[in-house]
Amino acid sequence: MPYTAEINRQNISCLLFLIDQSGSMADPFGGEAGRSKAQRLADAINRLLYELIIRCTKNQSEGARNYYDVGVIGYGPGMGPALGGRLQNQPLVKISDLADNPLRVDERRRKVEDGTGGLVEEKVLFPIWFDPVTQNGTPMCAALGYAQTILEPWVQSYPQSFPPTVINITDGEATDGDPRPAAAALRRLATQDGDVLLYNLHLSSHAGTPILYPETPTGLPDEFARQLFEMSSVLPGDIEQAAQKEGYTVGVLSRGFVFGADIVEVIKFLNIGTRATREWR
Repeated sequence: MPYTAEINRQNISCLLFLIDQSGSMADPFGGEAGRSKAQRLADAINRLLYELIIRCTKNQSEGARNYYDVGVIGYGPGMGPALGGRLQNQPLVKISDLADNPLRVDERRRKVEDGTGGLVEEKVLFPIWFDPVTQNGTPMCAALGYAQTILEPWVQSYPQSFPPTVINITDGEATDGDPRPAAAALRRLATQDGDVLLYNLHLSSHAGTPILYPETPTGLPDEFARQLFEMSSVLPGDIEQAAQKEGYTVGVLSRGFVFGADIVEVIKFLNIGTRATREWR
């Protein structure tokens, strides 16, 4: 059975995020005012990285265990590693290095219940590894090709591991050609446990109802949406179950693809796509 390898310190896995940094990412999510898609997405990625560190930490004295290699690749004004600070220019980093080297720690405010039915504002520390960038076009083909060069030696180094998961997040059509051949080449990389998983998340520029984990391209609005569908991997059984637990209707042919996502669906998609239920015990 593919996609059943346990993720542990001997057989780690890999998470690689491909982030669209084109000029249109400066626009707000559809129906929302205020912060841009790029800013909201950066917050979601930074929060996910922090939660991943927590998941890999069994006790504070030992610190984060290296169950994953993690990379954040930006494409738009250029194309390459997008983590900042001491992790700059590194396509993949260990979880322990991620934990020890945030770019900075911001102070944020949030409202919490005060125990009497009201809300109070409290300060929280929010570690930052990745800042938003918005400029130029959408060289998605180049980004997928770059991901292949990163992951080809990785799968050779970890042949028995749960295969890498790549999450491509974009709000627009590729400006450097048809991305499907590059996506197919990336998905052909494999460990003994299965092919590389490629999921695609399209961010909404207009208010509407997102299309969630479809089994067929029926109902997708245009050729660009159908391209992203064809690029996306079918959800493995454990990830399918994780989506069902979140209340989604998914089947055995559902793909890791959401079209027209708002920020709520972005966060849920990232949590589902990075949660392998056969992680360490």
